[in-house]
Amino acid sequence: MADLKGDADDLQSLLSSPDRDFLIRNNGDQVKIEDLKGKKVGLYFSASWCGPCRHFTPKLTEVYNEILSKGDFEIVFVSVDVDDNSFDGYFSKMPWTAIPFSDSVTRDRLNGLFTVSGIPHLVILDGNGKVSTEDGVEIIFDYGVEGYPFTAERIKELKEAQEAAIRNQSLQSILVTPSRDFVVAADGKKVPVNDLEGKTVGLYFSLSTFHQYLEFTPMLLEIYQKLKERKENFEIVTIPLESNENTFKEAFKSLPWFSIPFGDQSRDKLVRYFEVFSPPTLVIIGPNGKTLQSNVTEAIEEHGILAYPFTAERLAELEEMAKAKKDAQTLESILVKGDLDFVIGKDGAKVPVSDLVGKTILLYFSAHWCPPCHEFLPKLIDAYDTIKEEDDAFEVIFISSDRDQASFDEYFSQMPWLALPFGDERKRSLSRLFKVRGIPTLVAIGKSGRTLTTEAVEMVANFGADAYPFTEERLNELVGPVSASEDEEEESTKELWVCSDTVCKRA
Repeated sequence: MADLKGDADDLQSLLSSPDRDFLIRNNGDQVKIEDLKGKKVGLYFSASWCGPCRHFTPKLTEVYNEILSKGDFEIVFVSVDVDDNSFDGYFSKMPWTAIPFSDSVTRDRLNGLFTVSGIPHLVILDGNGKVSTEDGVEIIFDYGVEGYPFTAERIKELKEAQEAAIRNQSLQSILVTPSRDFVVAADGKKVPVNDLEGKTVGLYFSLSTFHQYLEFTPMLLEIYQKLKERKENFEIVTIPLESNENTFKEAFKSLPWFSIPFGDQSRDKLVRYFEVFSPPTLVIIGPNGKTLQSNVTEAIEEHGILAYPFTAERLAELEEMAKAKKDAQTLESILVKGDLDFVIGKDGAKVPVSDLVGKTILLYFSAHWCPPCHEFLPKLIDAYDTIKEEDDAFEVIFISSDRDQASFDEYFSQMPWLALPFGDERKRSLSRLFKVRGIPTLVAIGKSGRTLTTEAVEMVANFGADAYPFTEERLNELVGPVSASEDEEEESTKELWVCSDTVCKRA
């Protein structure tokens, strides 16, 4: 954590430059830094290309607007964008101040001072310019405006209240509000929360416009219907995260389970209480009203109905089964699915998976729309070309997260390796198997067909072709040179980012 001792003078030196003593607003107005004297200040490190940032900014805006009337809080946007137009477009949606994009020296200095390794990142300074917390993003997600004034004492108070709520948790305390004691079905019928008592209940935090929702919901629906056929005491209640009621109604109308009403006052409280960072999330409440699991989407994706009844014991059994399956993994076991026993080359020619057995394979999860992927691709191409010159028993397979064939074709045309066809159903099973939560992701498969690492992006970013053959032993050999040339390595990789659902991190 940055050690800021001081007062207004520290804030002035922190945010100013030799030729600038002001911040800017998105309408061009200038705000003197000295006007922030005595205020709590949030330093918001963010960028337009960062999906998690775009998801977080509206939440921060909502909190900011609620606090604004107090007159003692301001936010300063510290951009990690790559050009003026991106900065201007993103900043136009923010109601607070910013370091001018042209002042890259100050922006870089602040990034270094607070060791910003991931965005969004929110540092809160108190009225004396001292750091209250560098966990501002988590506080906003967990507590919203209730986190104000963001002091350690306030957060401790909120955590103690939350712990007490967890101890006394029941289905009633979760789902009932002072104005509502029911959930609703798709036809509008009101069902008393009392009717769900004694059942295992899944709280389905969903956003129907997310592609993850479109992939997961059919699987959840199939499991729900099978459990109903078995007359299991299981129910689902949707917690809708849509901002448009018609969008929610269109998605919910064909679902057989329940929901809290759209726009219900309990929604944001439940999101914070269960620490839901990205939908879809399925929280499991046991028959006694206590939380069994904070999120079983991954277990359902991997094991289907076998994950039921979602107890710790059942999930531990499945983990052992998955481990045994992993120990027996071969290239064909992960890449062949029925008639889908091939990948494609640049001309669309089918290359049998059997031709790749015995080679070191990199599975490259990426997409045309992903800026960090574009940053990483040239590094991977350079490494690929160098490795192929030395060892032909090496290949890369592109696994696309693109949204249409044209984007896939254009992006794949830049690559010298193989790919799964666009829209191939194996992409989903591979993403589940390797727990791909962000792109670019690079999974290394050894010549035996076993997984070497799921973090080969970092290896290529730092060591290029020298990372080959991506084994733990090779990584250990390379650790020494990294320390010896730390400044050089940091300089060469500082702009390479890897994005997950919740954060974009420097590789």
